[in-house]
Amino acid sequence: MPRPNPRHPNYPIPSGPVLRAKGWRQEALLRLLENVLSVGEDPDNLIVYAALGKAARNWASHRAIVKALTEMDEDQTLVIQSGKPVGLLKTHAKAPLVIMANCNIVGQWAKAEVFYELQRKGLICWGGLTAGAWQYIGSQGVIQGTYEIFMRIAEKRFGGSLAGRFILTAGLGGMGGAQPLAGRMAGAAILCVDIDPARAAARKAVGYLEHVAPDLDTALSMIEAAVKEKRATSIGLVGNAAEIYPEIARRGIVPDIVTDQTSAHDLVYGYVPKGMSLDQVKGLRDDGQGQLMAASRASIVEHVSAMLDFQKRGAEVFDNGNLIRTQAREGGVANAFDIPIFTEAYLRPLFARAIGPFRWMALSGEESDIARIDDLVLDMFRDNGIVTNWIRLARENVPFEGLPARIAWLGHGERTALALAVNRLVAVGELKGPIAFSRDHLDAGAMTHPNIMTERMKDGSDAIADWPLLDAMLLSSSMADLVVIHSGGGGYAGYMTSCGVTIVADGTDAGAERLEQALTNDTSLGVIRYADAGYEESLDEIGKKGIGYVQVG
Repeated sequence: MPRPNPRHPNYPIPSGPVLRAKGWRQEALLRLLENVLSVGEDPDNLIVYAALGKAARNWASHRAIVKALTEMDEDQTLVIQSGKPVGLLKTHAKAPLVIMANCNIVGQWAKAEVFYELQRKGLICWGGLTAGAWQYIGSQGVIQGTYEIFMRIAEKRFGGSLAGRFILTAGLGGMGGAQPLAGRMAGAAILCVDIDPARAAARKAVGYLEHVAPDLDTALSMIEAAVKEKRATSIGLVGNAAEIYPEIARRGIVPDIVTDQTSAHDLVYGYVPKGMSLDQVKGLRDDGQGQLMAASRASIVEHVSAMLDFQKRGAEVFDNGNLIRTQAREGGVANAFDIPIFTEAYLRPLFARAIGPFRWMALSGEESDIARIDDLVLDMFRDNGIVTNWIRLARENVPFEGLPARIAWLGHGERTALALAVNRLVAVGELKGPIAFSRDHLDAGAMTHPNIMTERMKDGSDAIADWPLLDAMLLSSSMADLVVIHSGGGGYAGYMTSCGVTIVADGTDAGAERLEQALTNDTSLGVIRYADAGYEESLDEIGKKGIGYVQVG
């Protein structure tokens, strides 16, 4: 039976041993679709996160997807075009059950205004990254990445600790909501600004945010006290970052770390300009898009100018992947890219070894399944300090949202080994049900985004989108259960292409074969992508792991 969902009562959390589909592979994908709505920001409109990231194009498409998943045989493949099922075709039992292509627009047409018009006509929807691929697990999906960024900054700037340090950020939505908990887990005092009181309340209700301050003066006093005491805390503040950041700068206060995770990528459905209420913005989204885009960009200019001011005064400032620097530069801030992107600044050595945000979801709905896998991870990777530290922290601090799930930054070989070990636990009945394995689209071979993932690649290959396309074809050839190619929508239109994958550990020999082939080949391509760009870490990984890299010349 499904479990009640306090946040969205009409969207219960899938659980239990009873199948509605013809097998666990199909049932798994059905439960993951249900899960992204149970933890989404606006499930009534099928929106999971990022203002427009949807689980399906519309409710008719959603119903058709559910019908297909419950009725399809294992030797069929469901074909989905921008959130709408278009074919249920005979393939074979080793083929993917679902293949998707979401929001892919031909280059010269891949612009925000074209996307909005296609969306208005009901011809397209944006799947975000993990939203439309049914892989989102709530804010936990990005929390370790956020935590690792903060810890890399701690090592780089603050002697390995953020105790007594002040982090300023904004955005408490489906992605940004990870920031307050990640900052507190890293030992800092973190202030998170968001224009929407409902988002602040939601993050506090699920345990990701400790306090919500009534005003800026109170918030800064709370931060000051925590910094003085070297006490980790997270404080939310309802307000507009384009007003709050400049005001903090005007007062001469310089945070130690500054970033932002508002929905700056989308000037119509995401970012809220200063001086406008949420209701005013909603009223302009249909007939006043030009006015809204201009006002949003003008506010982002002030927002980013304050971030640059903090940077000049010694703060560690970085772009957290929401396109805010790009919007600011288009608004006239010529030096917006003086702010580095987080991937290049802190995480690229990990990605070069295909170490990235791997995740698994307990399809039974039982938290005990995740606890057992936590024990397994701690045993299998006892020499991996990043992973063991994270699992211990997550067990203590990270609440589950929707299906119990965990994320851990594992690399080539490690992902495969863990998945095969978990499949054996399912086979012998040590777990209450199968486990779905997935990863963020922000992974070594899975994303091209020249302003985020692939910015300033060593060989200048920032904009080459072959790699995620190759990844999708390789994963389909490697028997993955779900394979998806996404490109950007809204303000992200024309900026990115990514590939996503899900494989189900159902305890069978066939499941083990799928896991071994798909996970091994996925990370192999990730290492190869960086080796091809000239990264020494990747070449070292190839030598150590025997990856089949064809080196030309």
